[in-house]
Amino acid sequence: MTLGAQIAWDDTVLPFQLDRSDIRGRVARLDTVLDSVLAQHDYPPVIEALVAEAVLLTAMIGQTLKLRWRLSLQIRGNGPARLIATDYFAPGDNGEPARIRAYASYDSERLELNAAPFSQIGAGYFAVIIDQGRDMTPYQGLTPITGGSLAACAETYFAQSEQLPTRFSVAFDKGPETALWRGGGVMLQHLPKASPHATGDATGDNGLLAAVDMLDGDEAENWTRANLLLDTVEKAELLGPEVHPTDLLLRLFHEEAPRVFDAQPVNFGCTCTEAKVRNSLSIYSARDIATMTTEDGKVTADCQFCGAHYELDPATLGFEATDEPRA
Repeated sequence: MTLGAQIAWDDTVLPFQLDRSDIRGRVARLDTVLDSVLAQHDYPPVIEALVAEAVLLTAMIGQTLKLRWRLSLQIRGNGPARLIATDYFAPGDNGEPARIRAYASYDSERLELNAAPFSQIGAGYFAVIIDQGRDMTPYQGLTPITGGSLAACAETYFAQSEQLPTRFSVAFDKGPETALWRGGGVMLQHLPKASPHATGDATGDNGLLAAVDMLDGDEAENWTRANLLLDTVEKAELLGPEVHPTDLLLRLFHEEAPRVFDAQPVNFGCTCTEAKVRNSLSIYSARDIATMTTEDGKVTADCQFCGAHYELDPATLGFEATDEPRA
């Protein structure tokens, strides 16, 4: 793909490389996807902000996955925002869209509606989980909640777990006229050959300062320059739609020889099914199933991600208890 190519940029992640700086990256534009994720729930604004940021990070990190892999982010804390969870399902085949879903668990009574969203997480951890499929043990990397944003947590994760200098810039908002959510972001990451130059743990609140300690010579200078250029990005440029991702890359990094690759389309999508609900209940006995049965004689289940509601006949669920056979 050339920089001048015209495609539909909404709900896409565009991978690119800065050839003069040995830096790769992604530009994310999510509108329908982000709005669909948040429309499933009536979250307070501070929780909406956390979910929106997590979804954007998930889209940019997940774009590197191989076909049929899954990336999950889990942010757990002891504050009012107890859990932010996202899933990125890589395409099943080339040319197909990826899928994203997300949800949050929070304590509404403890939530401070006028406080900064990130402050509602408290102490905890930021986890990256990669599931490569059946018969493979999922990879899990953890880093403490740090910095002033989820983006800063992701930067620290890559610095500590992957030894890769990484930087994120994200923005999200509701349209003033349509009241629909829209988000965008840019991810920069030094190519892996920088890893042997690591000189410390690279912890810190700022991706630029943290990564400079990991690089030396021209690599450190190139990384600093690219980050300073990214610092000039404006919210409207990240969100679009007036500024296309390719135009944004040219504006920010035209002297770094940007080269773009095929954009990855992204949809909102959930994997819940009645069959999966039944399978999850198959570990319970008849007695257990009876305790889950409502007064209407149904066992109900709700998907936390998409809000799907299932009503099942208890006589078709679980296994026969050995001490109390089902009639």
